[in-house]
Amino acid sequence: MVVTANRIAQPLSDLVADMSIIDAQTIERQGPGSVADVLARVPGIQITRNGGPGTATSVFLRGADSRFTAVYVDGVRMDSQSTGGASWQSIPLALIDRIEVLRGPAAAVYGSDAMGGVVQIFTKKGDGPAQPYARLGVGSRGTFTAEAGISGGAGGWDYALGLNRSQTDGFNARTAATANPDKDDYRSNAVSGRLGYQLNRQHRLEATLLASDVNSGYDNSLTEDDRSLNKMYALGLNWQAQWTAQYSTKLQFTQSRDYYETRPSPYQTDTRLQNYLFQNEWRLGVHTLTAALERRDDALTNGGIDRDRHQNALALGYGLNTGPHTVQLNLRRDDDSEFGGKTTGSAAYGYAFATHWRATATVGTAFRVPTLYQRFSEYGDASLQPEKSRNAELGLRWAQGAHSFSATAYRNRVTDLINFSSPGSCDSPFGCYANVGKARLEGITLAGTTKLGAFNLHGSVDFQNPRDTENDKLLARRAKRYATLGAETRAAGWTWAADLQTSAKRFDNAANTNVLGGYTLFNLSAQTEVAKDVNLIARINNLADKRYQTARTYATEGRSVYVGVKWMPR
Repeated sequence: MVVTANRIAQPLSDLVADMSIIDAQTIERQGPGSVADVLARVPGIQITRNGGPGTATSVFLRGADSRFTAVYVDGVRMDSQSTGGASWQSIPLALIDRIEVLRGPAAAVYGSDAMGGVVQIFTKKGDGPAQPYARLGVGSRGTFTAEAGISGGAGGWDYALGLNRSQTDGFNARTAATANPDKDDYRSNAVSGRLGYQLNRQHRLEATLLASDVNSGYDNSLTEDDRSLNKMYALGLNWQAQWTAQYSTKLQFTQSRDYYETRPSPYQTDTRLQNYLFQNEWRLGVHTLTAALERRDDALTNGGIDRDRHQNALALGYGLNTGPHTVQLNLRRDDDSEFGGKTTGSAAYGYAFATHWRATATVGTAFRVPTLYQRFSEYGDASLQPEKSRNAELGLRWAQGAHSFSATAYRNRVTDLINFSSPGSCDSPFGCYANVGKARLEGITLAGTTKLGAFNLHGSVDFQNPRDTENDKLLARRAKRYATLGAETRAAGWTWAADLQTSAKRFDNAANTNVLGGYTLFNLSAQTEVAKDVNLIARINNLADKRYQTARTYATEGRSVYVGVKWMPR
């Protein structure tokens, strides 16, 4: 069951949307990595990072800028009104239970920002008798992780609590001669909590929390020990009610914060979001109707900026699942306090034309309002208009048991793209934000799974052309071809896994003059029970010690080894 496609629980097999699920096992095998590291193994996603853990990270979904992916944690919207998009480096992977990735625009369901897709992150949830656990791990470059938690449920209550500490001595993140050659270390403390109460069969109350505090090094000069501080939290309160067999509602209040500070250079930016959602769902045989009222409040404090805005929205949805036919229609109207009204829509159709085969077609529109920083900073222009897109895609899927194959072709046209342009409309002599760009994001994603003897195999390959149509250049830091391949098996009491990631060359700048070479990475992991209730996991990342860059003059980690033990009594 997934909830991200239309904000209601649906079987994955019933969806027309192009989705992937990252389960708890996959996340646990990653060791001390980041959310972005796990996403990089999902079809349609590339990542870049300005150095090691804790540094600025971008996630490109179907070639779209990082700010065009709407990110949620347990239904809580995460965003930065300075850079745009979520601060991926501040989300703690160790406390995550599963991730759903929706590829393709979804503004008709979620409103502003979902031009490339949606990533929804879920923390752990309790059930049954009390279940404590503890984990310790060590690795290369002084890496150390410690985690403890407990979950369970009784008497209508369910609960989950997790604590995590991660740190590493790191490596020199910059290759430029003008940067400090010291090691750039990383420290993170995080907590997650979930508390639910089932009043009766019809009503449930729930509170969720995920928070982290990250302190990492970066290089800004030759002499200073530069630090970047990231703080985030996502808080959600929910009331779910099943009024009749056909009609249910969800009332939700959420709040999130994204805080970033650098030292000793005095820079601070603080984004706070509040969201109110009242969602209605009617299930009438093969028909599903949804209606939602939503309000979002954004506030930004950044230097001399102290601004806020709000959006009110009405979203309607209709789904049909009968025989070989699946239909999903969505329509949404957003009323922004700065820009007025914006209407988006989507229509999707799936047809099971033969046993195990299904064809899909989807069209949709999306938008993203400018950030408060893009409008009111010294580089800003208060007259900026929302970025807009139109998307069309076709899909073909086949599935039988452990075997599956999918092919998805898409074209997403973006207009009024906000780029940093020449001076003129703002107070800065260095340049201003302006609606001067157009982009075309098109490509084909092939993905599949199969079982070959004792081996479970999975893989994907993306052929894409994310292009600036104003100058016919590739968008920066996005490869035209990239692929993943993974294999898992069980032998000699161990669970073994190997994966490969490969990428063609990219360009670091809009002019396509600075080339970032292609690369191939090999990773291995193994897991076994070494004693009653004690599991051991070992992982080697970048086995061949490949030297590569995803951002010019920023280093990436070489070969690394991690070993961890987890105690969880049954």
